[in-house]
Amino acid sequence: MGEAPRPFLVALAGNPNCGKTTLFNAVTGARQHVGNYPGITVEKKEGFCSFDGFPIRLVDLPGTYSLTAYSPEELVARDMLIHERPAAVINIVDASNLERNLYLTIQLLELGVPLVLALNMVDAAANRGIEIDADELSRRLGVPVVPTIARSGKGKEEVRSRAKDLAGQERPWVPPAITYGPDIDPILERMETLIEAAGFLSHLHPPRWTALKYLEADEQVMERGRETNPELSARLEHMAEAVGDHLQKTLATYPEAIIADHRYGYITALLKGSVVRRSGKADRLYLSDQLDRVLTHRFLGPVVMMAILYGVYQFTFTYSAAPVAWMESAFSWLGKTVEGVLPQGPLKSLVLSGVIDGVGGVLGFVPLILFMFLAIAFLEDTGYLARVAYMLDRVFRTFGLHGNSVMAYVISGGIAGGCAVPGVMAARTLRSSRERLATLLTAPFMNCGAKLPVLAMLIAAFFPTRHAQVMFLLTVLSWILALLLAKLFRTTILRGPSTPFLLELPPYRLPTFRGLLIHTWERTRQYIQKAGTIILAMSVLFWALMAFPGLPDSQKRRYEEQRSEILARFPPDLRIPLERNSIQPKDLPSELVPWYEQLKAADRAEAQAALQHSWAGRMGIALESLSRWTGFDWRTNVALVAGFAAKELIISTFGTAYSMGVVTQEEGGALSRQLASDPGWNPLRAFALILFIMLYAPCFATITCIIRESGSWKWGLFSAAFNTGAAFLISLLVYQGGRWLGIGT
Repeated sequence: MGEAPRPFLVALAGNPNCGKTTLFNAVTGARQHVGNYPGITVEKKEGFCSFDGFPIRLVDLPGTYSLTAYSPEELVARDMLIHERPAAVINIVDASNLERNLYLTIQLLELGVPLVLALNMVDAAANRGIEIDADELSRRLGVPVVPTIARSGKGKEEVRSRAKDLAGQERPWVPPAITYGPDIDPILERMETLIEAAGFLSHLHPPRWTALKYLEADEQVMERGRETNPELSARLEHMAEAVGDHLQKTLATYPEAIIADHRYGYITALLKGSVVRRSGKADRLYLSDQLDRVLTHRFLGPVVMMAILYGVYQFTFTYSAAPVAWMESAFSWLGKTVEGVLPQGPLKSLVLSGVIDGVGGVLGFVPLILFMFLAIAFLEDTGYLARVAYMLDRVFRTFGLHGNSVMAYVISGGIAGGCAVPGVMAARTLRSSRERLATLLTAPFMNCGAKLPVLAMLIAAFFPTRHAQVMFLLTVLSWILALLLAKLFRTTILRGPSTPFLLELPPYRLPTFRGLLIHTWERTRQYIQKAGTIILAMSVLFWALMAFPGLPDSQKRRYEEQRSEILARFPPDLRIPLERNSIQPKDLPSELVPWYEQLKAADRAEAQAALQHSWAGRMGIALESLSRWTGFDWRTNVALVAGFAAKELIISTFGTAYSMGVVTQEEGGALSRQLASDPGWNPLRAFALILFIMLYAPCFATITCIIRESGSWKWGLFSAAFNTGAAFLISLLVYQGGRWLGIGT
C-alpha cells in the first residue's frame, strides 16, 4: 500500500467578525483541535477536511485587520504565513464592508501568498442594497473570488475546490506592485534593489515586502534583519529614517500613514465602475443601526449594558445551581467510597485531601464556568462586546486610558470569565507606552475565569440568596478600582497625554447554535485541562506541605493515650469500628453518644494540631500577625499563598486544609458549607477576603507576561507588590470599618 498523501496546509485569514470562524466550523465540523500558539496565549484552531480525495489541514488564523505586528493576533497570523508557508490562503471578507476588509487582502497579496477570496455574507450585503460583481473583482485582483454565506454553508464546496486547485500548483509567491507616490516609490525601489542583491531575508518574504516593513518601522522584521545582516539592516533603517524625516518636514506625516493612504486609494480604484453597485436601499437605516441608537446611546447604552451584565450573572447562577450541586454530590460520594476502601495512612490522605477534595473543589464549578462562557460567547458572537468598548471609550479617556484598553479589560474578565494573560497581551495594540503600561498593570484587577469559582464558592457560603447581585457588585467594583488606580498611575508615574481611539462596529448577527456550543466547549475544556494538570500537581504539592513533617512523637503519644482512655468506655466489639470511622452515633446506645463526641473531638484536635505543625501551617501562622487585621486566619493565608501560582488553587488549598482538619467525609461536605458552618467565619470576613482575592498579585503566568510585555522585570515585581499592598489596604479598611460599625458580624 502506498503512503497516504500529505495534507495541504491551508490558512483562513480575515478581519474579526467577518464570519471566518463560522466558515471554519462549517468546513471542518468536529474534526478540529483548539490550543494556543507556542509561547503566546492566542487561540490556535486547526481542523481537517478533504476534497476529491485530497486531505487538507485547515488553520483558522486569529482575526486581524492588518499584517503589521502591533497586536499578538497580527504577530501570530503573520508568523504562521511566513514560516509555515501555507499552500493556499482563504481570505474571508465581509461583503457589506468590502473596502475595510480588502485592506488585509492587499497586504496578503503584497506578501505574495496564493490567495482565494471568500466574499462572505453576500446576503447581508444584498439586504443593504449592495451588489458585488465577483467575476470582475476576481479579474482585477487576479485571484479566485467566491461568494459565500458561511452561516448556511453556501459556497463552502467551491471555496474548498479553489483552495485545493491553488494548493496543487507549485509556484513562487509573487506579489503585485502597488505604487506609493513620489515620496515613497524611489526610496522603496532602491531598498528593494539592495535587499534583492544581498538575498536579505529572501527565504522568508519578498524583497519589496521587506522594504515596506522597514519603512513602516516594523520592529520584528528589523530585529530579524539586524540578526541576519547588521550592516545592511543599519543602512535600510537609515534610509527609512531619512524619508521619515523628509515626510515629517514637508507633509507632517510618517511613511506608514502614506503607505496606508495609498493602499486605500488602490482599493477605491479597484472597486470603481461596475464592481460594486448600490441601490437606494443602501442608504436606509438597517437593524444594526436601529439597535445602536439605543444600545450605544449616551445615557441609555450604559444602563442597558449594566442590565445585560446582571442578566448574564442571573442566567449563570440560576441555571448552574443544580449541576453544581450534582457535581458536589458526586465528589462527596467518591470521597466516601475511597474512605471506606483505603486503609489509614498517607496514601488515603493524599487521595482524599490532595486529589478529591483539592481538585474536586475546582471541578465542581465546571457547570458554572460552562454557563458563564455560553453567555459570553453569545455576546461576543452577536457583536455586542464591540459596543461595550465603544461606549466605555469616553469613560476610559477620563481616567487617562485609551479606548483599546477596554478590550484588554474585557479579555481579562471585565465582563466575566476571561484571562489576564491575553488581556495583558492585548495592550500591545496601544501605541503610547504610558497608556500600555497603565493598561497592563490594571487589567489583572478584572475578575478572570480563575477567580470566578473562588468568588462563587464564597458567595454560596455567605450570600446564598444573592448570587447574581453580589457577583454583579463585584464586577462593578473591579472596574471602579481598576480605573481609579489607572488614574493614579496616569497622574503620577505614567503621566502623559491620551491618544485618539477609532473602532468600527460590526453589524449585529444572531449566532448559530453550533458555533455557540463550539466556543463554549473550547473554553470549558481548557479550564478542565488546567484542573487536571497544573492544579492537580499544585494540590499534591500543597497537600505535602500540609501533611508533613507531622506531629512530634511526644504529642502523638499524648493524643493516643487520650483516645485509649475514651475507647475504654466502649464495649470491645465497638472499638475497631470506631477506629475505622465505620460507625455512626445513631448506631450507638444513647449513654455512649457523649463519649463518641469526645472521641471525635480528640480526633479533630489531633488533625488540627498536625495541620498547624506542618510546613504550610507554620507559614500560615507566621503570617497571622499581619493578616489578622483583615480577618484572615492561617488556613486562609496558606490558600492565598497558593493563589500566587494560580487563583483556582485557592479553592483546592482551602479544600485540602479543611479536609485534613476533619475526621470523616460526613463531617466535611461541600467546602462552601464547611466555611459557612465554621464559627470563625462571617459575611464581613468573607467580603474582605473576596476583595483581597479580586485585587492581590496576579498569578505567576500574568506576572511573567507583564515582564515580557513591559520589557522589564521591575514592572512585574511592581505589579505583584503594588496589587497585594492595595488589596491588603482595602480589605483592612473594609474589615476594620465593618467591625467598628457592627456590620456582618
